[in-house]
Amino acid sequence: MPEYYVSKAAQPNGDHEVHQAECEHLPAEENRIYLGVFGDCHSAIAQAKRYYAKVNGCSSCSQARHTG
Repeated sequence: MPEYYVSKAAQPNGDHEVHQAECEHLPAEENRIYLGVFGDCHSAIAQAKRYYAKVNGCSSCSQARHTG
């Protein structure tokens, strides 16, 4: 199962993106929060919402939860 992280820096629309550990868009270590190991991005998004109100899946690695 993949490890997930959430970006500390918000996108221009205010979303904090959730990424899998192997994502090419994964932020630098100091700019992300480790969320844990999850079977799907839905669970990772739920965990990220404990940190930030506006969360979105990465369009590359968490497409199932990317809302644009």
